[in-house]
Amino acid sequence: MVTNCKIAGNIYFIDPEILYEKKLLTENDLKECRSNDKYVTDYDFLHETREDVFRRALLHITDEIRVGVQKFCTENPWVKDYALYCALKKKYEDLPWWEWDSALMLREEKALCESEKELCEDVFFYSFLQYEFFTQWKAMKEYANKKGISIIGDMPIYLAHDSADVWANPHLFSLDKSMHLTRCAGVPPDYFCEEGQKWGNPLYNWENLKCEGYSLWIKRLGHALSMYDAVRIDHFRAFSAYWSIPAEEKATMGHWEKGPGIEFFDALKKEYPDANIIAEDLGDIDDDVRELLKKTGFPGMGVMQFAFITDDDTPHLPHNYTRKTIGYTGTHDNETLRGFIEASPAHRIDFMERYLAPKDGETLNDAFLRAAWGSVSNIAIAPIQDFLGLGNEARMNTPSTVNDRNWRFRIKNGVLTPDLSEKLLSLNRENNRI
Repeated sequence: MVTNCKIAGNIYFIDPEILYEKKLLTENDLKECRSNDKYVTDYDFLHETREDVFRRALLHITDEIRVGVQKFCTENPWVKDYALYCALKKKYEDLPWWEWDSALMLREEKALCESEKELCEDVFFYSFLQYEFFTQWKAMKEYANKKGISIIGDMPIYLAHDSADVWANPHLFSLDKSMHLTRCAGVPPDYFCEEGQKWGNPLYNWENLKCEGYSLWIKRLGHALSMYDAVRIDHFRAFSAYWSIPAEEKATMGHWEKGPGIEFFDALKKEYPDANIIAEDLGDIDDDVRELLKKTGFPGMGVMQFAFITDDDTPHLPHNYTRKTIGYTGTHDNETLRGFIEASPAHRIDFMERYLAPKDGETLNDAFLRAAWGSVSNIAIAPIQDFLGLGNEARMNTPSTVNDRNWRFRIKNGVLTPDLSEKLLSLNRENNRI
């Protein structure tokens, strides 16, 4: 069986203003695309408006664009199948694929061909959106690279059950004959959640993946490496061992199962020997994970916030970083620095002040940044919220929760000021990071 990998871009990143410049949208269309100028993304607004506006853009495409879409689909065979999946989702009013007609659920060739003919207009529309996404992305990345800016992409380890990837490759996941989950992904109790986390993604069938030369994963990573200058592999520890939860049980009822280990990464390096990869080696880490990281040669992560929640001399304290450590003040799953500091008890604040030694007039927030940039790490990273000194109202994600603020933070117009630019430049100069 041929592995059919989908690597589509999120259409919400398509810039309507570029479509306007191409004369595909009018000024009135553009006005409909503007919601607010707050730090919080309005996903409901995007869901309600974007597709309608993009369908209007489709009405004005030129023959040149149409040829471009066709060429793009030829060069990227996954697009046609992905677009059919989107068209079918629309036809079935967003029902998950395992609730479609059984012939389509099982991807019978005749049913797929008939649907492709029936839904040809929608298939072309969703193909056009992918063409536009990748056209805009390529232009943006080329501009950034010319300015000396590299882009790190994030590769989620697991895929959504209701996704084109799982629909196309059910044999590579932990599904029963009805295509329902048998086991799902998550983590045991940890710093973020005392009860563990149940993510609900289907686990991989690593035996079948191995039989196919790990093709699905290698294609996903290969595409990501072509899109970004470096790729961070999420939840790296699962390649050593992963938490397996029975589909109907709580996270605490899971158990560890052995992952593919170094064999997978050896296969990856044969295909991409110069892959620029960062391992997210956070969570419940044991000696096996540390050994696997060492064998891969990938840099791991040091997160400064984790250094100040314990009295131990942890690897997350900057003096323990190595050149290969990627030094973070915090990640998308942490509080903002200001929020973390404000929520810390007095004895933790005392530890931070003694360790970070803020200069006269320097906030503890800025002392964190200085310590990260002053470490030996080849790469130091801080969320923009930390440079802006924002509190937990700007937190990106709170793990193990479902609320209306997760994954909604965005930059407001006007906050990336010349003063902030000078602050970043000075920090880099002082620490020889130019």
